Amino acid sequence: MKSQLRPAFFMLLILTVITGVIYPLVVTGIAQLVFPHQANGSLVVIDGQARGSEWIGQQFDDPKYFWGRPSAAGYNAAASSGSNYGPMNPDLLQAVQARIEALKAADPTNTLPIPVDLVTASGSGLDPHISVAAALYQVHRVASARGLGEAQVRALVEEYTEGRQFGILGEPRVNVLKLNLALDGLE
Repeated sequence: MKSQLRPAFFMLLILTVITGVIYPLVVTGIAQLVFPHQANGSLVVIDGQARGSEWIGQQFDDPKYFWGRPSAAGYNAAASSGSNYGPMNPDLLQAVQARIEALKAADPTNTLPIPVDLVTASGSGLDPHISVAAALYQVHRVASARGLGEAQVRALVEEYTEGRQFGILGEPRVNVLKLNLALDGLE
């Protein structure tokens, strides 16, 4: 039995060092050399201060900002998750209804249909993007709150609309953080 335990222990030790230390260091080193921006969190830095990440959604609830998708994770990157509520779950229906009421209260004159991504959370709870329809739905509220013309805000939405990935995957989308930072740049 000792003749089997000793080689097994050394193999465990060697593989732990290779897969637990050497491999992660090599991959991290390559990532830092080849993709330093992405490897460091894709941070948006303005005037030397990190304002957020391009890939992690943040909560905006001031009427002068575009609002992102609701988050079941509370916008906590360490707790990334969906709510796991099924479509018939009363808690999900209550949450969606509350979000609809909040959107209507924030812009009572808006008669456009409310896009689904403004009232339902994404699978990760951290989606930084909204649909173009969700951004356009909010143009009136944001323009009014900032004292800007709707055409000016709509043009900014168009400018910050990202196309399909590789021209074929997904739908056009708007990064909420980048759009809101651009709005702040207008002031």
